Amino acid sequence: MTVNYVEEFAKLPSTCVSDGLAGQNAMDFAIKPLAQQYKIAGRAHTVKIPKGQNKEFLKAIREANAGDVLVVDAEDDTSKAIAGDFILGMAKTLGIKGVVTNGVVRDVEGILELDFPVFCRGTTTVAGSKSDAGYSNIAISCGGVVVRQGDIIVGDRDGVVVVPKERENEVLEQAQKKLRKDEERESRVAGDIEAIYKHIDGILGN
Repeated sequence: MTVNYVEEFAKLPSTCVSDGLAGQNAMDFAIKPLAQQYKIAGRAHTVKIPKGQNKEFLKAIREANAGDVLVVDAEDDTSKAIAGDFILGMAKTLGIKGVVTNGVVRDVEGILELDFPVFCRGTTTVAGSKSDAGYSNIAISCGGVVVRQGDIIVGDRDGVVVVPKERENEVLEQAQKKLRKDEERESRVAGDIEAIYKHIDGILGN
């Protein structure tokens, strides 16, 4: 049976995916969802834009596949927005699953009304410019992590994790195993004082 990796990763918290990667490939903690309830899982469509520019971002919206996550390297620029609610609304209408960027956005109220997952460094009032082009479908750096076209992006209120496409089967198995282990531990220990002491003593070697 063919595994739909995006669907399977969408069922997992980012923390378990991170554990499946042995703590690797977690984006910088500053990249967080605009709304705490936002969750995202999809294949990366990578974009690199010059500081303060968003022309290439518009091109990526045009070229990405429905279900993709746009991952935008804005060179950590916080002076100008990569997009506002109008552009992000177009992305949603075209089937883009969400946006992850090391830059900032604007028109927050409008974005929240869209219910469109955006993970970013923050917000600004200043619009981006459209004079300079960038690059798409290349390896980029976002949040200190290399992201390539087709890698799986998993994000929630804890942060964003990147699963290299050649490791998706291995990481999925490890992440699912970790989730089962966590659930078993919770059912065995939670609410039971003696079980809590026993669990802690086991870790401490007592």
